[in-house]
Amino acid sequence: MTVALQEKNVYEDFEPHQDTLFFKVGSHGLISFHGRNYNIKKRLSSDERNRIMADSATFFRVSSDCYVNVKNITTLGENHIFFGDTTKRLSCSQRKQQMIRQLIDK
Repeated sequence: MTVALQEKNVYEDFEPHQDTLFFKVGSHGLISFHGRNYNIKKRLSSDERNRIMADSATFFRVSSDCYVNVKNITTLGENHIFFGDTTKRLSCSQRKQQMIRQLIDK
């Protein structure tokens, strides 16, 4: 007897604080969430958008429109942020990397 494992459908059960590697804020409330093997664009209300952008315990602002999920960062270096076993990475200055290291060390 085999038991089928139910995989989480990130498109239906999307949780930005857990599933997102980073997100980019666009115009008119559109936010593009980037995960391990997907990108999801969602239109959020101004309250929802402000709430997620202000969540400094989870997300760190690396540029004017881009926030990284600090919990999903595996390596900092070479002017980039790396996320585990994925090929996704972001450019990031040494100064911002040092700020992220301080957050991770807390």
